[in-house]
Amino acid sequence: MSGIASERARPVQRYDVSQAIAGNGKVLVVGTQSGVALISRDQGKTWERQALGHVSLVDIAVCSDKTFIAIDHYRKLWHADADGGNWQPVAIEQPRTPLAVACSPQGGWWVVGTNATIAGSQDQGKTWQVTDLGEDTQITTIQFVDEKRAYAFGEFGLALRSDDGGASWQKAAAIPGDFYPYAALFHNASEGWVSGIAGQMMHTRDGGQTWQKQANATQTPLNRLFMHEGVPFAVGNGGVVARLEGDAWRNVPYPDPLPMFLGGGASIAGQAAIVVGGPGGLLRTIGTANNK
Repeated sequence: MSGIASERARPVQRYDVSQAIAGNGKVLVVGTQSGVALISRDQGKTWERQALGHVSLVDIAVCSDKTFIAIDHYRKLWHADADGGNWQPVAIEQPRTPLAVACSPQGGWWVVGTNATIAGSQDQGKTWQVTDLGEDTQITTIQFVDEKRAYAFGEFGLALRSDDGGASWQKAAAIPGDFYPYAALFHNASEGWVSGIAGQMMHTRDGGQTWQKQANATQTPLNRLFMHEGVPFAVGNGGVVARLEGDAWRNVPYPDPLPMFLGGGASIAGQAAIVVGGPGGLLRTIGTANNK
């Protein structure tokens, strides 16, 4: 029984499935499928467990004031302070199934999901502006690049762009091949990358007007894209951590990789290291200084 008690006292449990990770420079937050948020205030050395109830956090974003927002599969948005505490839920009506969340530089909250729906709030969830494109299409990723420019991508190569901070959205050139986006990352208003099924990687240098295939030497689907020390990184299936080197995505070797999908990854501020997470309570810090 002492062993059972010791296991239950651990902050990360074996049934935890890490689905998203974000950091604000001081605090790391992991969203799980198991109804908890995991918080580290010492760059991933130790973790605190915050139970939220019947919750599945599928995406997390950091706002300009360093606070966190996370989207719950069960149609709620969660808001936490800059220390990763005081989690509060906000019910949302649209989209019916939320899939991704973002903060605008002005502090607005944005949610995308099923039925090609984009919802934005400028008053922390009190009221919402909903853009419904009237299509049976999932929007799977959204990012605000600056105060004016934002991008969102969805099924069948759907590409959306806003030039007025989300007040309006217009269709951009579709990503070819009925592309299904897993994740997107824009380095600036012009250059960005989108990952998709079967390890597909697409790259644009002109704000999405044209897209080119990019080599993915990992030959693995990449589930999350993020910047680390000024370089695009990714985590994917089979325990793969990847980095953009030249015009190709290549494996970042690290000790004892586990053959399971990685659902989240984030840069650790001020260190040559990232934190990655997946199923089975997998949560690891990986050094990136000497593994090129």
